[in-house]
Amino acid sequence: MLHTPDQTLDCSGLACPIPILKTRKAIDALEIGQVLELIATDPGSVSDIEAWTRKTGNLLIESGRANGKYVFYLRKTH
Repeated sequence: MLHTPDQTLDCSGLACPIPILKTRKAIDALEIGQVLELIATDPGSVSDIEAWTRKTGNLLIESGRANGKYVFYLRKTH
């Protein structure tokens, strides 16, 4: 993963819907164009983040797994 985040949000150990709620708050605090790195352990976060980005219009730049965790890079678009 080659993106340098402006902020990292670690939601390890948290279950839905908490990671989405924390992601929304973190994205709201960023400037347009900045990148949020989200780390989660809940397998449901994969579909949750994909649905959230479609709904909000923010961009899922990249996602993957590292060290048993799910990692997402989200760009604030508006």
